[in-house]
Amino acid sequence: MPRMIDVIRNSALPSNTMQFAAKGALLVPAPEMIEILVYLATHNKVFGEQAKMTLAGWDEASSREAASSSKTPKEVLEYMIDPQNLRPVLLPGLLENPAVGEHHLMSLAASATREQVEIMLKSPRVEMSADLLNALGSNPTVRMQESKEIQEKLAALQSPTGPVENLEAPAPPPVPGTPKSENPAEEVSDAVVNAFYTEHAAEIAQETGKAFEPVSPLSEGLTEGPSAPADQAEPTVTVSSASGAAAAAAPARKPAAKKWILSSDEQRGSALQKISKLDIKGRIQLALKGNKEERSLLIRDGTKIVALAVLESPKLTDGEVEKFASQKNVLEAVLRAIPLKRRFMKMYPVVRNLTFNPRTPIDVSLGLMKNLLIHDLRNLAGNKEVSDTVRKLATKMFRAKLDVTKK
Repeated sequence: MPRMIDVIRNSALPSNTMQFAAKGALLVPAPEMIEILVYLATHNKVFGEQAKMTLAGWDEASSREAASSSKTPKEVLEYMIDPQNLRPVLLPGLLENPAVGEHHLMSLAASATREQVEIMLKSPRVEMSADLLNALGSNPTVRMQESKEIQEKLAALQSPTGPVENLEAPAPPPVPGTPKSENPAEEVSDAVVNAFYTEHAAEIAQETGKAFEPVSPLSEGLTEGPSAPADQAEPTVTVSSASGAAAAAAPARKPAAKKWILSSDEQRGSALQKISKLDIKGRIQLALKGNKEERSLLIRDGTKIVALAVLESPKLTDGEVEKFASQKNVLEAVLRAIPLKRRFMKMYPVVRNLTFNPRTPIDVSLGLMKNLLIHDLRNLAGNKEVSDTVRKLATKMFRAKLDVTKK
């Protein structure tokens, strides 16, 4: 037998029953009734307003339970955390619910009311996130003492002996017999890697032979180091007579060939050593299947197809993308690729970081600025690292939004 919510989605109920539904009067479990009300409030023009009123006064106990449960449908949680619908009594549960995306909390933190600010300052999740604390610190309703408190928490996060910043949801406990990894449920299959190879075969062939060379913050970065002029002598290396004789007797060695797959001994080395031994296909495979540390290095690869492969990794977290968007040592192609993915553009911190990044192409920044909150527009207008064009438009948009708020 189909659930009532599915029947309503299919518009298979008469009008009088829909009216009962909008008033919360159907004989269904409370979690499903809340889901029905949210659906009507967001998708039904006839009964939407009634459903919103019903939700605003819905039983507090079952509302709290839905707000704090990671099994609650995403659409319900997004409705509850929306500033226009948010009930203060539900905020503590929503803040600690790992199913509520951090980008929703970032938007809330920047525009939260006094009551919401006080609740957020007591949240363990907020205390452990530098991004959330920074967003909260930019809120105009934050008091001086609270601002000092936020700065102290940020300093504690950055301290080597302080708490470790955790932008990701806690990892599930390991299953006995499961190999240790970031998340066993997110292991990337060889089929995903092979599909990427096939789709980008021409680009991979064109870049074959290029070694890992990280992008410099000051330039696009060359994928190959500068070669010495033909007439320039090789640098002189001072060695002992014994070692010099041995070196002279030894045959000249060929440069070590880059590998696609490393041995278990080589994999135990540092991430940078591992990456430096891989050819382009090996680095792409690592970008898709590797861990967070390896992705943080490969996103800086001067070979474009490798850096872009990082953005295709199913294991990539929201926190990583936020950091990539603010980095000045990645290729311009990476900063152009991030806005092309809808998942990334749903995260306000990513949009903000891209517009504040002086390395982001001007056309990309100008297209994203319309999504910025008023306090971020004000800060962008005074940011001397970005171009004059971006600052001038930020100033214009800030004044326009300010005039709207005054009316």
